[in-house]
Amino acid sequence: MTADVAVLGVGMHPWGKWGRGFVEYGVAAARVALADAGLHWRDVDAVVGADTVRGGYPGYVAGATFARALGWQGARVASVYAACASGAQAIDVARARILAGLADTVLVVGADAAPKGFFRPAGGERPDDPDWLRFRVLGVTNPAYFGLYARRRMAVHGDTPEDFAQVKVKNAAMGALNPNARYRKRVTAEEVAASAVVADPLRLLDICATSDGGAALVLSGLEFARRHGPADPVRIRAVSTVTPRYPSTVLDLPDIATDSSAAVDPAGGSFRASIAAAAYEEAGVGPEDLSLAEVYDLSTALELQWYEDLALCGEGEGAKLLREGVTAPGGRIPVNPSGGLASFGEAVPAQAIAQVCELTWQLRGQAGARQIDGARVGITANQGLFGHGSAVVAVR
Repeated sequence: MTADVAVLGVGMHPWGKWGRGFVEYGVAAARVALADAGLHWRDVDAVVGADTVRGGYPGYVAGATFARALGWQGARVASVYAACASGAQAIDVARARILAGLADTVLVVGADAAPKGFFRPAGGERPDDPDWLRFRVLGVTNPAYFGLYARRRMAVHGDTPEDFAQVKVKNAAMGALNPNARYRKRVTAEEVAASAVVADPLRLLDICATSDGGAALVLSGLEFARRHGPADPVRIRAVSTVTPRYPSTVLDLPDIATDSSAAVDPAGGSFRASIAAAAYEEAGVGPEDLSLAEVYDLSTALELQWYEDLALCGEGEGAKLLREGVTAPGGRIPVNPSGGLASFGEAVPAQAIAQVCELTWQLRGQAGARQIDGARVGITANQGLFGHGSAVVAVR
């Protein structure tokens, strides 16, 4: 078990389609986080940038990009790219520097200005790139994969389109209360059902958008926090960045086939389940200790899968948990009180950081109308392409 690090400051640039560069969003989020921490940029020892990718080039080297935009002051710098797990990996790099005694304070920043529509591959011929292959060989865009995954849950577990719609209804109600969300309007199940079919059985309101936005954290060691910050700060207790195990028997982007289990028995659980399990083990907590969870709802059906992968319920019981109101505000374990990606959309390098921002506000009791009473322990979960796990446990 590792030592905790303190979350001194959090900040976001609201999500939307603003038509400006990602650097502007990241700098705005960083300045809010620094003000929240009561620190000046000159007080920061290191900055870790979660990269986006433009035409195959990562983030114009995001760590240094944000450091330059804030004003060169000699801080150490690192840049991380792990697709949708970039933010969690950046947090992990920052935590490692602090726990190694190499920094007192580290700024973590992620931001994106996403293209309109769904994500598509960068140009060029890359037959050794599994992400390029799934686009070019199979034509499996993200919405197509989400639809296939939803269809599988319907066939195997008996989920229904009505169950999927209720996830959107729940998350939209919370997003309507979040000033940083892109979509701040409640929706009904009837409105979900009436929206256009994108990838059967999923409709437009079942699938998250692509967005602009930014998020930032200021992290420190506990001793520094006691000297300069609150006596009882929110603390990051675990960061899980695990990879899959061979053989994998679940289709997962960007892979287009599972590993053969003819000669080797499958692992005890799925890759996504292992992400949460590693976080729980490191933090010394279990799903029964959670006050809330922020999960990666690229589609409504995938949120239900995360309920099971976080061990909030048994396999195939995600829809039952939803129907019983367990994951709604006031339920035993509210999921996505921020509104989730359903309300924000994807700003890839920022979203895992934004999840930790929400945990921090909830654990501080600063989440306003969406506040979860008595929140003490929270977990985030998402997944980056190419086997990047991403989960963070925060406590107070």
